Amino acid sequence: MNAIAARADRWLAQRWYGGVAPGVVLRTLARAFGWWVVRRAEAYRVGRMRVERIGAAVIVVGNVVVGGTGKTPLTIALAHWLLAQGRRPGVVTRGYGRRGSEPLWAQAATDPRLAGDEPVLIAQRTDVPVRVDRDRVRGARELVAAGCDVVIADDGLQHYRLGRDLEIEVVDAARGYGNCLPLPAGPLREPLTRARRCDLRVIAGDAMPAVDVATPPTFRMRLQPLTAVALASGEQVTLDVFRGHRVHALAGIGNPSRFFATLRALGIEPIEHVFADHHAFRADDLDFADALPVLMTEKDAVKCRRFADARCFAIAVEAQLAPAFYHALDAALVRSEGQ
Repeated sequence: MNAIAARADRWLAQRWYGGVAPGVVLRTLARAFGWWVVRRAEAYRVGRMRVERIGAAVIVVGNVVVGGTGKTPLTIALAHWLLAQGRRPGVVTRGYGRRGSEPLWAQAATDPRLAGDEPVLIAQRTDVPVRVDRDRVRGARELVAAGCDVVIADDGLQHYRLGRDLEIEVVDAARGYGNCLPLPAGPLREPLTRARRCDLRVIAGDAMPAVDVATPPTFRMRLQPLTAVALASGEQVTLDVFRGHRVHALAGIGNPSRFFATLRALGIEPIEHVFADHHAFRADDLDFADALPVLMTEKDAVKCRRFADARCFAIAVEAQLAPAFYHALDAALVRSEGQ
């Protein structure tokens, strides 16, 4: 089933980002989807559907397209920055790909099969409460009840019922907005005009997206590789250990090519193994019948740690943003809280 999902992801990616024209069925479905999302957003805007406030500041991190753009590293960076400002942040997230739907607190040792890979990673990398709940309003209120004065909604741009003070759109520099068509003919969750209503825009990578739109202040984010962490022992080793060597590279994320490109930029030769986003890894996924090192993203590592051996390493990355981003964030947050 996971192999089928991975093939489906690749098939869609060819149409969204690879120049293959989507067929008439996809375009017909896209027109219906596009009509629905516009009507839904309008219903919240004019008050036919209720927006609920939670009694604390809400920062939404999200994107207009589906797939990986760097939202989780940015969420982690925001949590660290807010803590440094003396705030009490918490993160609310849906927990995509997890078993069950009951709300729960994600902690560093929580089974990612129960909470989802991203919530567990956020809990491991920050010292803030992480609430997993499909109902983000309910989850955000739990965070406020736990003492949080700022809630970061990870991947919450389209969750309009949750009132927000600040919206940050994240865009992958290499992929941009793809063919600029709505799902399923393209990667857009909402029309491109939606990006204009966000307060800040963060571009993950060095190049500008192929299609630009009028937006508020825009800032670059670099995902800087830091070290390799041995999954079996927790030992950290320098990435130079793998330079000039072939490795097995696993990626069950929204944009696997970014991870492979990062390894190549470090002088590492990856043998690519692509899995569907939020893939539920098993021990046999790591059975390559050789002794080459196995490198993976931190998001994938949280699901492999329980059966990983000495070959397996997670590549830890850090979101790096210019001070100007945090100045703009602080000003926008102060402005919104003063209204």
